[in-house]
Amino acid sequence: MTGDASSDSPSPLPTDRRVRVGVVGQPRYIDLEGVVHRLNQFAREHDLELIFDEEVLPLAPEGSAALELSAGSVDLLVSLGGDGTLLAAARGTAGLGIPVLGINLGHLGFLTSVAGDHVEVALEHFLRGEYLRDHRLTLEATVIHADGSEGATYVALNDVVLHKAGAARVARMDLSVGSGTNRDEVGSFTADGVIVSTPTGSTAYSLSAGGPIITPSVECMVVTAISPHTLAVRPLVLPADERVTLRELSASDEMVLTVDGVVGQSLEPADAVVVARGPHDVTLVRFPEQSFFSTLRKKLNWAIKSPDGR
Repeated sequence: MTGDASSDSPSPLPTDRRVRVGVVGQPRYIDLEGVVHRLNQFAREHDLELIFDEEVLPLAPEGSAALELSAGSVDLLVSLGGDGTLLAAARGTAGLGIPVLGINLGHLGFLTSVAGDHVEVALEHFLRGEYLRDHRLTLEATVIHADGSEGATYVALNDVVLHKAGAARVARMDLSVGSGTNRDEVGSFTADGVIVSTPTGSTAYSLSAGGPIITPSVECMVVTAISPHTLAVRPLVLPADERVTLRELSASDEMVLTVDGVVGQSLEPADAVVVARGPHDVTLVRFPEQSFFSTLRKKLNWAIKSPDGR
């Protein structure tokens, strides 16, 4: 048992056309141009069709196609950057069944599969079918206005965070689980905010706030208060099919909803946020020699042995 997400074997690659590989990237990484050049060279040698998103297109060969994700548009989506780049790429594939291969150009790259200098090796493994498809559950966060109407809806692979805007002050948060007549009040507490994370996101912001490490194969969500102003509040692990409702109890405080650390919105007074399992999973590419626990040891120094082996 490796603790990895539910995995399956790779889908057969097409035989009636060239393999299509989508490329997304983050221009702020200084290594991006060099990796894109190497990708182009690899594509020429292996007769692949590369399709680039708008951020990477200026670095692509003249006449390259622009990426528009849809079911069957590409056989693989390559993410060039860090975890944030991969999260954005993965959210874009929700419901499309496109596997995402993360190439790390950043510092930690916990979710990525290989470093930038191994991009050719990773693609060779993919073309030979020597990889696994990890299915990761998502969360769907919906803003509910005071009159009961629904506002914007967001998809998260890592986490949904409700927190204060502006000055560093605590907020009075209310938490309930379920819906309709089955809705059960968990309680209220004072904290800097609250995180609802997937197992994938349990090693991100939730972990730094004191939440548990959840292996990706466990279908659940984790509710973690951020710096709670009491010793009685502890992280809460819930079944993945539950619905969590979050509300700030003081109408005078401005709250912000943040999804996967980048997208979100400011909330109006008395707005609530309902978090439930997303309707679609996303698929990450993992290679057989990689496991969840080996990644924890390598990138987070979890349970690492001392120099004397003890």
